[in-house]
Amino acid sequence: MLRRIEAIDTAAADNRLRAESFRRMAEGLRDVVGTATSDDGVVTVVAGSDGAVKSIAFGPAVRTTDPAALSSATLRVIALARADAARKQAEVVRSALGDTTLLDRVLAEDRRVFGDEPPQEPAAIPPRVLRRVAPVEDEEPEPAFRSRDAW
Repeated sequence: MLRRIEAIDTAAADNRLRAESFRRMAEGLRDVVGTATSDDGVVTVVAGSDGAVKSIAFGPAVRTTDPAALSSATLRVIALARADAARKQAEVVRSALGDTTLLDRVLAEDRRVFGDEPPQEPAAIPPRVLRRVAPVEDEEPEPAFRSRDAW
């Protein structure tokens, strides 16, 4: 009977330790942020643990950056910041649970989706050229009853 009580006490202590470990892991996951900056330093993004963008900061060169290139760089850096947050979350899980097969599969999928190489910048969009159509000259003279001079 004493052995059963000791086994129950040991199991209860293990459960308390495991619960505390999961609580710390949950706090760590909640506090994770991912950060990324474009290669030229024009855009910096901070993403939260849920992937939501917490902040976007633009460097001084933003004033001279083509709007299409700025848009593309911003979207790319948002994706990189989110990927950074996901990797940091994986490390929190790894530190709490140790190496797991599931975590390794998630990280492999993360590398497959995001890759190690940043995406290529799209070519700048050429400026639109507006062409004005020359007014068409009437070939026939306006009838006299429509002309103001006839009044």
